[in-house]
Amino acid sequence: MLSGRRLDLLDPSPFDIEVEDIAHGLARVARWNGQTIGEHAFSVAQHSVVVEEIAAHIKPGLDPKWRLAALLHDASEYVIGDMISPFKSALGVNYKAFEARLEGAIHVRFGLPPKTPTPIKALIKKADKACAFFEATQLAGFSKKEALGFFGSPPPGYDLVIDPLPPAQAQERYLERYRVLAGAVGLIPPADAWHTE
Repeated sequence: MLSGRRLDLLDPSPFDIEVEDIAHGLARVARWNGQTIGEHAFSVAQHSVVVEEIAAHIKPGLDPKWRLAALLHDASEYVIGDMISPFKSALGVNYKAFEARLEGAIHVRFGLPPKTPTPIKALIKKADKACAFFEATQLAGFSKKEALGFFGSPPPGYDLVIDPLPPAQAQERYLERYRVLAGAVGLIPPADAWHTE
């Protein structure tokens, strides 16, 4: 990793995971394998920030710990890339077990349970599908009808206009969200604690 960490992919350690590596990698991984319109690909980093926002819209008052889980929901892709779901299924159980080990290590690194509780996982999946609906219709050439068939309706009262960011901006936005949430859950001092009068 650019941080200098060496991550053992077969036995990942939480001690070898850095949020800067995650943000850097995810900002350079394209959603839809890059098959989108616009000057820049829509990155997994930017997607993750939106998913966290949608999860909080669906469930107002969502604990910052679970908002952090939403932000990190695709964090393993900083190492393994963004594979489409049918391809993951085709690779079989070994791939899923590999991904689960890496996700577990990431969660432990950031003070989350290795496995996300089922209700929170369902909430994040709902937010993920809502984000995919907007991506599909605005960036990937889907009609609204097609997107509704694949992803369902976005949550009432939530709208999104996607403007894919260049990698450096997507990376910084991801890190900004991480710092806010990590401060809220006590992983790092809150951002306002750094300012003196």
